[in-house]
Amino acid sequence: MPQHVRKPARNKLLTTGALCAATVLGLAALTAGGASAAEPANPTADYNNDGFADLAVGVPGATVDGKTKAGYVNVVWGGKSGLGKHGSTTVSQSTAGVPGTAEAGDGFGHTVTSDDMNGDGFSDLVVGTPDEDNDAGLSAGTVTVVWGSAAGFKGGFTAANGAVSDGGYGALLATGDFDKDGDQDIALNSHFDETSSVVVRSGPFTAGSSAKLSRVEGWHFAGPRALVAGDFDGDGGDDLAFSYDGMEVSGTTVKSRDAATGEWKTTWDTGDSTDTALATGDFDGDDTTDLAIGDVQPNPESESTACEDRLGGAILTVYGKKGTTLGGPSSCTTQGSTGVGGSAESGDNFGARLASTDTDQDGRDELIGGADAEAVGTAANAGTYWFLTSTGAGTPLAGPAFSQNSAGVAGTAEAGDRLGAAVTAGDYNGDGLPDVAVGAPGEDAKSGGVWYAATPTDGPRPAVTSVTPGKLGLAGASGYGAVLGR
Repeated sequence: MPQHVRKPARNKLLTTGALCAATVLGLAALTAGGASAAEPANPTADYNNDGFADLAVGVPGATVDGKTKAGYVNVVWGGKSGLGKHGSTTVSQSTAGVPGTAEAGDGFGHTVTSDDMNGDGFSDLVVGTPDEDNDAGLSAGTVTVVWGSAAGFKGGFTAANGAVSDGGYGALLATGDFDKDGDQDIALNSHFDETSSVVVRSGPFTAGSSAKLSRVEGWHFAGPRALVAGDFDGDGGDDLAFSYDGMEVSGTTVKSRDAATGEWKTTWDTGDSTDTALATGDFDGDDTTDLAIGDVQPNPESESTACEDRLGGAILTVYGKKGTTLGGPSSCTTQGSTGVGGSAESGDNFGARLASTDTDQDGRDELIGGADAEAVGTAANAGTYWFLTSTGAGTPLAGPAFSQNSAGVAGTAEAGDRLGAAVTAGDYNGDGLPDVAVGAPGEDAKSGGVWYAATPTDGPRPAVTSVTPGKLGLAGASGYGAVLGR
């Protein structure tokens, strides 16, 4: 198959805008005119660079070579028929060229993201293994880059190794060129005793390159909960957003690194909520980067909160503004908001997983929200996901909800399925329009699965199909779909 060398987009996982009532991904069809106007999507995770996005599924609970919970990453290859029809491959610490050794309890694949880490046009896997033992036998964690190529994966590189017990390296990951030197960098978490930090391992990732970590932010009796990169100030470089939580502090902060001094400065902050998930996108189509903050809950130490109405969870959307960082209006969206499917109930975890993508390529991003604790009828924790679109900057998002009981969605909603435990997107069928993947790790007695929603180019909407370990012929998998690469 011919290789089209192009650099995958970085961390702009999903963009999109308002879908009209007759236009829904996995719900209704795009018009033929809209499809013909669409530009081909640039895959964010195309490991063999064949023009089709691939899906990386982290399975940290998988058995490898008889080692329980050693973990692997299963890469489901994209192709003209989308996910599940073109095979898959597994990558673990038993794979030739991948650093480390598969050991019981390592949990390789706990966190997975993707980027072109060496600029060769092929996406690479970036894998976090926070329970990996270091050379001293301490469970300190590691971050591994596994190189993509035309022939699949071709070995790997250790980007960061924890030095102390319970260092937790790799529990959180984000990639971007934070120092604006042309090399991709990796942001990750680190932990020591009673302190936790967000740190960056700068590129390049080559033999002999410095593995020194630069500290972005740190906390005592607190730590980071989510990381995401985005150009929030519009200068063409990557900034870093992270949520944090602890005994007396919580919130979400955006920091930018000065290319000349290397110093990190805070450019935006909200310290009045506890936040679970982050996603970037241009939701109002004004060519500035917006930030979505999921499952917003109040900080008990603050007199105010970002979202007063938060029964079952809330999504705070903060809009960008040219010339500043997130200087536009903000809005809160719950299941009680007008036009949002479902009913708000305590413990739903609405927005606990977020991703964004421009499914109809109209220049405005849609937000995909997951709530794996949502009940469907009497089935507790069956799970639900939403396609949410902007109704205007400063107003709540709106959009329908989908479960396994929705028309055209494979399966039946059952207690504990946890559909929506992870969400992501990519142009898996190469039609120029991003598709959506939603994890359900509790499916089939916790074997798990991923639900694939192709974006239709015309005609009736296609069925939302399932991709499961059984269909892929995987051995030793459990909780499949809990971790989806971004």
